[in-house]
Amino acid sequence: MSDPLIVVENLSYCYDLDGPNAIQALDGVSLAIGRGSYTAVIGHNGSGKSTLAKCLNGLLLPGAGTVTVNGMDTGDPKHRYAIRALVGMVFQNPDNQFVATTVAEEAAFGGENLGVRRQDLLSRLTQALADTGLSDLSERNPSTLSAGQKARLAIASILVMRPACLVLDESTALLAPVARQGLLELIDRLHAQGLAIVLITHQMDEVVRAESVHVLDEGRLAISGTPLDVFCHPDLAGLGLDLPPAAQIAAGLRQRGLPLPDDTLDSAQLVQELLDLREAKP
Repeated sequence: MSDPLIVVENLSYCYDLDGPNAIQALDGVSLAIGRGSYTAVIGHNGSGKSTLAKCLNGLLLPGAGTVTVNGMDTGDPKHRYAIRALVGMVFQNPDNQFVATTVAEEAAFGGENLGVRRQDLLSRLTQALADTGLSDLSERNPSTLSAGQKARLAIASILVMRPACLVLDESTALLAPVARQGLLELIDRLHAQGLAIVLITHQMDEVVRAESVHVLDEGRLAISGTPLDVFCHPDLAGLGLDLPPAAQIAAGLRQRGLPLPDDTLDSAQLVQELLDLREAKP
């Protein structure tokens, strides 16, 4: 990776470090997130995914090792605001992030805290609401929005700060299928505009959208590679992970004799391969 934005080196983190119920959430994790990259982080429950996410922008500070963002150490207090402006986070339940009484006020909140000039802030706010499809809801109370709209509002509030990276921690987990697809398409558009994406998810069909994947197991980095590398890895099942649904269907069809390639991971690819087979049939 020629130009990493975030560098994690030998990162360890322990909850209740000095207490009787100490939990080693991360243990010697090293990885890098490139500028403009699309990275997925997966693993079974308790593997350390959410802890890693919170370490990426300094919400949690390393117990050992380092996390640097654009060359700034998250452990250095003087970099705290700059790091959190560069790396924005969206959690599973956006309600926990909201502080304002209207959509517009909520989206503008982060930019106001950064001291963005009013004229620039209004321009950024208009663009962020347009990008997230919330322009017509600017005067609504965030509590009245749907789950999908709330997730998009959380993203809008980050876009106003002009981040370099967006970290989504299980942000699609509570959404209905249509809202989930809409949020994923928004994330794809933001990535196409140059924003680095870190997607933490249990949904294997979401993982195939990423360029690189990191698998955590008991707080350690177990596998890293492309989606194809990860889903073809012999230890995948032992780590409590499944293939994406399209890959499972393709595997079943191969067992029935259809000559589908081993790298079939997503539904659009599977449909196209089946159409190609049908057209090629004499």
